[in-house]
Amino acid sequence: MTENFLARVMVVDDSAVIRGMITRILESSPGIQVVASAQNGEIALNQYNKHKPDVVILDIEMPVMDGITALGLLMKTNPDAKVVMCSTLTLQNAEISLRAMELGAVDYIPKPTSTSEINSSAGFHDRIITLVRSFGKMVKGPLPTPARALTVPANPDAPERAKFVLPPPGTPITLRAEPVALWRPRILAVGSSTGGPQALFEFFKPLKDIKNIPVVITQHMPPTFTALLAQHIKMHTGLECVEAAEGMPLLPGRAHLARGGMHMTLQKNPAGQLCLHLDDGPPENFCKPAVDPMLRSLLPHYARDILTVILTGMGADGMLGSKAVVEAGAYVAAQDQASSIVWGMPGAVATQGLCCKVATPRELGAWVAKKVL
Repeated sequence: MTENFLARVMVVDDSAVIRGMITRILESSPGIQVVASAQNGEIALNQYNKHKPDVVILDIEMPVMDGITALGLLMKTNPDAKVVMCSTLTLQNAEISLRAMELGAVDYIPKPTSTSEINSSAGFHDRIITLVRSFGKMVKGPLPTPARALTVPANPDAPERAKFVLPPPGTPITLRAEPVALWRPRILAVGSSTGGPQALFEFFKPLKDIKNIPVVITQHMPPTFTALLAQHIKMHTGLECVEAAEGMPLLPGRAHLARGGMHMTLQKNPAGQLCLHLDDGPPENFCKPAVDPMLRSLLPHYARDILTVILTGMGADGMLGSKAVVEAGAYVAAQDQASSIVWGMPGAVATQGLCCKVATPRELGAWVAKKVL
């Protein structure tokens, strides 16, 4: 019997027009089916228990029951539920969405501010479809109407994440040798995406006392979010963390988080001091900020003394940069499949034989602590 890809979705928004538009966007993609919709959190909880969708697209501000209240109740009864927050990008909503991810939401998508923008925004279309697809699965037999079979286009310009096919669970991973006991990194580089905030909190808890080396982090997030995420990392872990700024000196004992919408790279200023540079160049791996340019920029300055950790996330951003790091004689570790929300980025480096360690974020943090503390 043939197998087809299927992702079943519930859309929750108080606007019937927005629900209809998001439904049309999603169902324009083969293999995606919207099985339920709801205008508030209370109805969404009932619909979820009835339809058991693979992923929920959840608005924040709704009457009767808002998205955060609904999320908390949903995660109590269904801790494995995959919920994506979708709301207009404001400072308040960014703070609320970060709180939602701490409660268990897997990601956030900025919703365009008008219906015309929703219809015309290719970035919104691509992002929501790609994210929903990452939570689908293969099913046997014919797909239910109106879902259509997934066909992969032979398009050389397709997103890197669409080209990377995850191996089945349990696929053996070949690990490289771990660093010798006396090896010590001079910089720690971390990359993450979908599910990343929670993974970052877990990873850095054992590293709050890091003092002797700098830390650089690229988390795929839009502007407005990253300054708040830096605050939350410090609040949850005790590690000093700041949002990157142009010309900011790279300091030991401090984590430097890439600013949303800008690649974060490293360069020397006229005085010869290593500083951060915010690069407004084109997206890489359809991401901005992206992990690969960050890693490339470290190589001329740190070479074999880089320790890279790739956490949960869609696609394969960080794979090429990690390969270059390994070729320079440095080391890469990645989050395991069981604990990842999406095993795209860590799966890419793990299955390419680039890792010396694959484990949960907390285990990786403890392992790194032995190398840097």
